[in-house]
Amino acid sequence: MPFHSKKTLEHWVAEFVDSRGAGDLIRVAVQDGSGGDDTGLVIVPLENAPNSVWIEPRDTGDELNWLITIEPTDEALELTSFELNALTHELQVAAELCAFLQEKSLGHFEPEAQAGNESTTPGHSAADER
Repeated sequence: MPFHSKKTLEHWVAEFVDSRGAGDLIRVAVQDGSGGDDTGLVIVPLENAPNSVWIEPRDTGDELNWLITIEPTDEALELTSFELNALTHELQVAAELCAFLQEKSLGHFEPEAQAGNESTTPGHSAADER
């Protein structure tokens, strides 16, 4: 699977937020990929639902697709029309970000040095930023 570092994903999310004017609370969390690489996991917090929502790439056959995962909850969700409209907006932002990440990923490959060790400046590692 193509590698997307946490640093690259943070840059792409910032680009999306700047261009879209929405999604200020979206963040990239640490996620260990195969081989111990820090691949990042895009978290989209919902204010109008208790569910956790995240976006990540997944190999599906010959293609790499970005997928949105919405965790289930054990409780029913009761919303007013205004709250449902706000939740719809939050999910629309997640869908647009997923499509944006899919587009940015096409043909993008991380340099080998960055995939194995994400040093941002000499003597300063990405782990120092966490």
